[in-house]
Amino acid sequence: MKVKQHIKAVAVATALAASATVASAQDKEPIRFGLCFDLSKSYTFISPQVAQAAQDLAMYTNENGGIEGHPVEVIIRDHGNEPQRGVECYEQLKREGVFLFNFLSTPVTNAVLPRAMKDGNVLMQSFVGRGDAVDGEVFEWVFPVGPTYWQQAANDVAFIKGQMGGDLSKAKIGFIYLDYPFGQEPIEILKTLSEKEGFELELYPVPLPGSDQAGAWSKIRRDKPDYVISWLLAGGHVVASKEMRRNRFPIDRYLSVNWLNEVDIANIGAQEAKGILRGTNVAGGQEVPIVKTMLDTYYANGKGSGPESLVRDVYYNTGMAIYSAGFEAARIAITENGWPITPESMKNAYESIENFDGNGIMAPVTVTDKDHGGGGKTRVEQWNGETWVPLTDWSADYLDVVWDVIKHSSATFTVE
Repeated sequence: MKVKQHIKAVAVATALAASATVASAQDKEPIRFGLCFDLSKSYTFISPQVAQAAQDLAMYTNENGGIEGHPVEVIIRDHGNEPQRGVECYEQLKREGVFLFNFLSTPVTNAVLPRAMKDGNVLMQSFVGRGDAVDGEVFEWVFPVGPTYWQQAANDVAFIKGQMGGDLSKAKIGFIYLDYPFGQEPIEILKTLSEKEGFELELYPVPLPGSDQAGAWSKIRRDKPDYVISWLLAGGHVVASKEMRRNRFPIDRYLSVNWLNEVDIANIGAQEAKGILRGTNVAGGQEVPIVKTMLDTYYANGKGSGPESLVRDVYYNTGMAIYSAGFEAARIAITENGWPITPESMKNAYESIENFDGNGIMAPVTVTDKDHGGGGKTRVEQWNGETWVPLTDWSADYLDVVWDVIKHSSATFTVE
């Protein structure tokens, strides 16, 4: 099955703190993906949707002949967003013969990355993790397909520049963020762009879990930034919306990281959230072909095996984007190098993905041996009270600046 042309899905519920597999009756050996996710602690507002999407895609693929005749097996375990548990999950699945891994957590991914590099196993790092891992010449086994946080932050600055008439020399941009690795990731690139463009950058760290933002927004009220870029999660956006009202900061000057979903909008209030901005790395909504087909074919007939509410969530689309690229790489690996798939053939296959968009689920990506991200395109959307409206096309800006920072950072990496 050529995933690029035929991705559709069927939902399967996620099991917490347990292994979940999806396979079919094909008699060939399976292609195994190890998903060590946080299903019990910090990221439970994201991980079930992504895991369900992976299982859906595997189910549909298997029902339609597998990938070049081989079934897909998705193995899901819980790491609770604890780096040591993530390492243990990696080691256990490695002993079971798995060499394709995804951890969906920046702290856990960063902890496992040196081991995967040393072992020569493929680490899927889309939309999380360290920004310099797109450098395929250094991070040979790491594939952050899609934009990293660094590129997304750079694209956000480019959007603000466009909104301010193409000149940031007199601008002030605030950055409010959770004060741990996820939130801290964009700081270096923002500082670099501040020096290049001449804008004033103000940092507003927020302690975990993001419920105490009063001090940060009091400073924002005094500093009066033109825009605030936000690296918060879930309830953090809801708290921020209340603080914006209290401090009279316009919500249409709040530009969120991609982790802002339909649940967050509902918790803010559909009308209260009107005008809020989001940088996104996948197409949202249910009109995306693969999501619409799944709803029409399975859920409309009562055959969906997972919660339909999770399908109606942009994080589900995020999962579809991650695994459509992974399945496409597996297809290329078998087509170009035959069976069995090995870490090396999977690596070469990822580096052969060209102009792939998962049937409209994401911006087209072209992965190479030098660029494991595929181009870094995002777009900015605005909530109009009922839905998200794209304000820009898919684009990647400041590529020269971002890659200078990438190269400077990756040069310091060692496996030990």
